[in-house]
Amino acid sequence: MLRRIIQACFLIIGGTLGIFLIPDLLSLISLGDFPFLANPYVSAILGALIFYFITFWAVDYVTNFVKWLEESLIKAPLADLITGGVGLFFGLLVAFLIGFAFNAIQVPVFNTVAPILLTLVIGYLGFQVGFKKRDELLNLFSSRKKKGGEEETEAENKSENTWKILDTSVIIDGRIADICQTGFLEGTIIIPQFVLEELQHIADSSDVLKRNRGRRGLDILNRIQKELKIKVDIYEGDFEEIQEVDSKLVKLAKLTSGVVVTNDFNLNKVCELQGVSVLNINDLANAVKPVVLPGEELNIQVIKDGKEHNQGIAYLDDGTMIVVEEGRDYIGKRIEVLVTSVLQTSAGRMIFAKPKLLEKAL
Repeated sequence: MLRRIIQACFLIIGGTLGIFLIPDLLSLISLGDFPFLANPYVSAILGALIFYFITFWAVDYVTNFVKWLEESLIKAPLADLITGGVGLFFGLLVAFLIGFAFNAIQVPVFNTVAPILLTLVIGYLGFQVGFKKRDELLNLFSSRKKKGGEEETEAENKSENTWKILDTSVIIDGRIADICQTGFLEGTIIIPQFVLEELQHIADSSDVLKRNRGRRGLDILNRIQKELKIKVDIYEGDFEEIQEVDSKLVKLAKLTSGVVVTNDFNLNKVCELQGVSVLNINDLANAVKPVVLPGEELNIQVIKDGKEHNQGIAYLDDGTMIVVEEGRDYIGKRIEVLVTSVLQTSAGRMIFAKPKLLEKAL
């Protein structure tokens, strides 16, 4: 279909150019004695035929160029297209106004060449300014707030429509599906195409562990999309100038005012430094764990020795690690311990304790 459209365009262009150029061309090569050749209809047919034969050579190149342009536009984020288009419009408007002023100058070069050059140069500059200043333009429009009761309605709608952008680690982790099922995660779940590509790359890995993790992530996405009553969209855009997937996630969240959902400690810190909203699944898991205060007694089983001298390691049912001072001698035994301190981080919770028997002895 595309080839037919391109061939039709070539025929129209050939016929149009034939009407205007073929009579002058015939006069130039001394064929003006054949007046029927100068007939507009004959000239249009001759021009169309010439361009029709040209299509046999040029149609493949033009078709490939159009397909490349179409793919580039589809992959480009909508915000980039809008801001670039606005910049191009104002650039062409400025070029038209300047060219209109040049028409008053009775100099052939200014009347013909200058408007064309201005249109190309200023139009290009307008597009580049709009494209590269997209963040500022989007922030300018999004910062305008409504007054009175409309502000609350806008805030509610924004909360409902906020994009929750999933990263690769939180998909592979799997807990995101259970969180979505409980209804604690509002808004639209966004799965970027470049995250899907990374998951597929992991699932196709020769390493068995990586392959299983990648396939688990794809199964989790399939569950979220088909079994859960939550809106899930695939973001088709990409940022080809950025190589790292984490950097692409941060860029997408900044452009869309979305929220990155992750359990990656480093990505969490990068989002905070970039001013991007982030939801850390580990923070949520730690928040719902039972609260343990210094001085409380726990019944635990020491299972291995710790990194420091004479330490023992135990775990609660939820996986929280307990470091038992002077607990190496109790490995394999259940003992009562007293909590001395609790360390809370985004990477998890760690409890420090000491044997209750040792406390009584002291």
